[in-house]
Amino acid sequence: MRDKFIYGVQQIGIGVDDADKALKWYVTRLGSDVILFDDDNVATYMAPYMGGEPHKKRAILAMNMQGGGGFEIWQYLDREPSRPAQKLNLGDLGINFAKVKSKDITRSFDRLQKQKVAFLSGIETEPDGKKCFYINDPFDNIIQIKENASWYSNNKTDTGGISGCSIGVTNIDNSLKLYSDILGYDRVVYDCTDNFPELKKLPNGKGKFRRILLAHINNRTGGFSRLYGESQIELIQSIDTEPKKVFQDRYWGDIGFIHLCFDTRNFPEIIKECEAKGFPFRVLSDESFNMGESNGRFGYLEDPDGTLIELVEVFKIPLIKKLKWNINLKNRDPNKPLPDWLIKAMSIKRIKFDI
Repeated sequence: MRDKFIYGVQQIGIGVDDADKALKWYVTRLGSDVILFDDDNVATYMAPYMGGEPHKKRAILAMNMQGGGGFEIWQYLDREPSRPAQKLNLGDLGINFAKVKSKDITRSFDRLQKQKVAFLSGIETEPDGKKCFYINDPFDNIIQIKENASWYSNNKTDTGGISGCSIGVTNIDNSLKLYSDILGYDRVVYDCTDNFPELKKLPNGKGKFRRILLAHINNRTGGFSRLYGESQIELIQSIDTEPKKVFQDRYWGDIGFIHLCFDTRNFPEIIKECEAKGFPFRVLSDESFNMGESNGRFGYLEDPDGTLIELVEVFKIPLIKKLKWNINLKNRDPNKPLPDWLIKAMSIKRIKFDI
């Protein structure tokens, strides 16, 4: 097998100071109620981004089975995670906000208002003509809820999972070498430079920006590609302000969006391509690594401004531990998507909270 595969956005990482509080919020507000792992151990590989030392942590991967990527909720257990010294401004270098899918934007807006979520805007229209609105999670992370037509299944809730994110960069053309060439976002939905009225209520949102929204020309294939669905990456470049790094003087895993993660296949080929194109991996796990009850391989590279991109190749996902029932991906045809019954079997790991 010589081809690389990027099946889609697996998850976005979120550093928090209370994983239980975060999990309840993402389950009850955004419907990410299937828990693929809840891992409590020592993070060793990311030591270079954690002050040079390994740290004890808890990580939870929560998915919405209607489609889209998940949320990896990440909490230090041996130190108090720090908040940014200054609030994020639009265009700062790093992940500015996550994009979450909505089937019915008005229904999502009304429901989240009733659930007393912190709103940053009303319903706005993006340059691609899609409607959206912005909210904060309990840790001041910005989330864009945006109408979307790509769904895996219907469980009658109005929101799905992650459909991408917006990333602040210093030079969009430079950043395209990673996001378009390597990660496969080869279709430009829009590329515009202006003051954008739909952003004006966000921090620094009244400024002038260049924004480019990237999608992929061809549908992703294989593995969990149908569950992840279509995804988009928006790169945003501030024209009239000097951006700061989102994690300046802080550790990876501190409060905020800590990485964007892609589900992949054929890691050796990905490593070679990234190295050849000037994006070497800064972190690489062993060739087989236990991630809670799951098993696979992962690595991190940096975009031109230091934003961390995680790539994961999953070998095994446990469904019923006592019965040793697992989804084994290692020897499957990488071009073929998993059967629906097997993906839907992950719903046995669904949890519920009272609102």
